Parts: sequence; structure tokens; C-alpha cells
Amino acid sequence: MRSDRHEKKKKKKKWKSVLLILFLLIAGTLGYSYFQFKQGVSQTEGEANIQTEEFEFNGEKDKYGGTNILILGSDARGKEKSRADTIMVAQYHPEKGTYKLISFMRDMYVDIPGHGQNRINSALAYGGPELLRQTIKENFDIDIKYYSIVDFEGFVHLIDEAFPRGVEIDVEKRMSANIGVTLEPGLQRLDGEHLLGYVRFRQDAVGDFGRVERQQKVMKEVASQFTSLQTITKLPKLIGVVTPFVNTNMDTGDILYIGKDFLSKDNRNVETLRVPVDGTFENQRINGAAVLGIDKEANKAAIHEFLSK
Repeated sequence: MRSDRHEKKKKKKKWKSVLLILFLLIAGTLGYSYFQFKQGVSQTEGEANIQTEEFEFNGEKDKYGGTNILILGSDARGKEKSRADTIMVAQYHPEKGTYKLISFMRDMYVDIPGHGQNRINSALAYGGPELLRQTIKENFDIDIKYYSIVDFEGFVHLIDEAFPRGVEIDVEKRMSANIGVTLEPGLQRLDGEHLLGYVRFRQDAVGDFGRVERQQKVMKEVASQFTSLQTITKLPKLIGVVTPFVNTNMDTGDILYIGKDFLSKDNRNVETLRVPVDGTFENQRINGAAVLGIDKEANKAAIHEFLSK
């Protein structure tokens, strides 16, 4: 009897020790993550030039079970309202484990709720991310839960922190006009500043179409090249580095969850779609402005086929 009690005490003591060790490991991990996050923030805060205003955003999950995030690269300077320079919707589907990216051409001529017809990028200036969300919903029937407005300089700092040796990109031609850097053709490693120049270049015959293609190419390349990095432990610091340059309604926990899930997968393939899709648009001039007239129903069908797969 005494022996049984002694064994029970030993087992109880053993479990207490295991629980204590687990608690210390969890506490240590959380503490280290928070330290790394704050270190990243302190590294870049004060350099961002983005509105800190919290915008109204009445989004929700889409009907396919995915979480859609409206990603906006704004051409704002200081606190002035502006049109969206880059418009993307990123979808993360936790059950399927898929990552998808839709790029919306900013010159599409669409219905903007309460403002008639105009280029889609005008919606941000008229009513912030919420009006742009409503515009995308009305024209393409996509539900969006979150928004992120990104200062392009944050992209530079994120790339330099995550890829000290640069991101390997095959530059297809010489580029220099209106991008602040000069790029020569060929396979090379680009730092944040030169990679930003690459994705912003549009002074050629294909204009914005080429720019959108390069943006998607870079997103896919960055995703695939994360495989060579020990980035899961570095993730809190990366989020900290970019935080001062992002205005978003996502909390840090949401970002960490999606980012950790992405980095822990063997397959980091990002599927992409450009809207309007080929054969569904034409160049038009309306009130003297160059716009893209689109077949909304055809593009809506293409988007829903893409997101439902």
C-alpha cells in the first residue's frame, strides 16, 4: 500500500516537472517572439509615411471558406487621400492549404457605389478601403474580410531583412524610367530598392499589364525562395520590420497564424490571376481618359472558377 502511494507521488511529481518544462518553453518562445517583434518595429519605425487612421471595413469570409485580404499599394504622400496604385486580393484557404493572388488592373472602368462609373482605383480616394471593398463586391461578387494598405518602403525593408543576399530575379530588359534605379537585363539578385523598381516599372509598350505581371512574378519568386531560409523563427521580427509601413485591420495574431502556416508548408505555390482576363476587355477613352472597358460577367466567372478550385 505504501509502495503504491510512493509510486503515485513519483508520477505526480514527474508530471509536475513535465508541465513546468512545457510552461517555461512556451513562455520562453512567446517572450523571444515578442522581443523579436519589438526589435523589428524599432528598426524601422519613424521611417514610414502612411496614414495611421483606422478605417471602417465591413468585410466577411468568402463563400468558399477562404480568407480574402485586400492589399493596396497607395501612391499617397503624407495624409492626402489617393487612388490605389496597386490593387490585389490575396486568398488563404486553411482547409485546402492554398494561397491565391488576384491582381486588379487599376484602369478598369466599373460601377463605384454612390459615385457612378469610374476607374476602379478611384474608389480608394472617394471612400477609403471600405468603398473599394464594396466596389469589388458589386462588380465581381467577391467577399473580402481584411484590408492592408502598404507603404512601398515597407516592401524594401522587408526584402532586405528577409533576404540579405537579395532575391534572385531574371530581369527581362533594361529598366530605368521613373523607378529611381537602373536595372540591366539578366539573372541577378536584387535588394529591396532594386526589386521595388522592378515591380513598379511600366514605361514600355505593355505598360500596366507588364507591371502587374512582374508584381505577380516577384510574389511567387519571394514565396518560393523562402524555402532556403530559417524564416519561421525570424517571422516575428519580419512582421515587426514591416508593421510601421502597413495600415491594416488584421491583428498580429492573424498575421502570425497565416505566415507561420505558409512557412511551415513544403509547397508554397502561389496561384495567380489577372483581372481583366485575356479576351474580356478593350481600351477605351471616356471623357478624355484612357480606361479599360471590361466584360464584367466573363471576369466574374473567371474569378469564381479561380477561387473555388
